[in-house]
Amino acid sequence: EYSDDKTSLDFSETRLDAGDVATIALWLKDDAVLTTLNISKNYISDEGAKALASALRVNEVLTTLNLRSNSIGPKGAAAVGEALKVNEVLTTLKLGNNNIRAEGAAAIAEALRGNGVLTNLNLYYNKIGDEGAKALAAA
Repeated sequence: EYSDDKTSLDFSETRLDAGDVATIALWLKDDAVLTTLNISKNYISDEGAKALASALRVNEVLTTLNLRSNSIGPKGAAAVGEALKVNEVLTTLKLGNNNIRAEGAAAIAEALRGNGVLTNLNLYYNKIGDEGAKALAAA
């Protein structure tokens, strides 16, 4: 569902998988209008997260990305973390209710040390444990 001004796109609960998200990621690499993308409650897994991460490396407009409830694990979180190291526009990232664990949280935390733009990060229900929480707190 596109917003009236074409800056927001909602694909939540549409049964997208990693292949679908790879197509969206290709589009995001060239898009100069979309500021908000909601892909929550789908089936994108680590592979879809990796595809989106490649788009985040070059996209200069997207400020809000919602990836809640997508079976993203530590490898997908690490890919997103690597993208955050170079992305200079994303201010809100919602990764709640995935499975990033301590390893994924540590990768996100490492990225936050060099990212001065991201101001809203949601990681609820991710089994990050004490180790992941400590890494995030230190960032």
